[in-house]
Amino acid sequence: MRVIPLAFVVLTVAGLAGCASAPDAAPADRFLQALSRHCGQAYAGRVVVDTPATPNSPFADKPLMMHVRSCDQGQWRIPFHVGDDRSRTWVLTRTAAGLRLKHDHRHEDGHPDQVTLYGGDTAEAGTPQRQAFPVDAESVTMFQANGLAASVNNTWAMEIEPGQRFVYELSRPNGRLFRVEFDLSRPVPAPPAPWGAAP
Repeated sequence: MRVIPLAFVVLTVAGLAGCASAPDAAPADRFLQALSRHCGQAYAGRVVVDTPATPNSPFADKPLMMHVRSCDQGQWRIPFHVGDDRSRTWVLTRTAAGLRLKHDHRHEDGHPDQVTLYGGDTAEAGTPQRQAFPVDAESVTMFQANGLAASVNNTWAMEIEPGQRFVYELSRPNGRLFRVEFDLSRPVPAPPAPWGAAP
């Protein structure tokens, strides 16, 4: 009779228990798990909604790309390149209550922009496919100090369908809606590092 080591039995049962509990993980964690499947990859995007249309939009007629550049130490850094402009990085952090989104804006020499690290925390659990981030008080103060009154009502959101699409969204109660959709089914060559980051 073949004897199965006890350690193997314990590890196997633990592994099955972990698989069974995966669907019960918090929506924020399942969202991050889906995002992490694309870590290291870059994807092309396009503006799918811009209402009302932005005059002289910096996103018009330029290649758009997101790069899931790092997924470690509880933080996910996703540079968003607009043509040759590498000033933008989305920073996602797991908090005790959910997720935090910040926008890291840099100049070409690497110095932070005057308006940077703005964003907010999730106010609701969201879903594994969609997380929304109402503007936080710190960002409101920053926007007001820099004459960006329209931004004090911002809500950002991110959506993911692994292997299909990723969406970045900005909305305001006055009807403003901006959405960029990235094709996760077709990775593209990774871009250079964002401004201010190590190569």
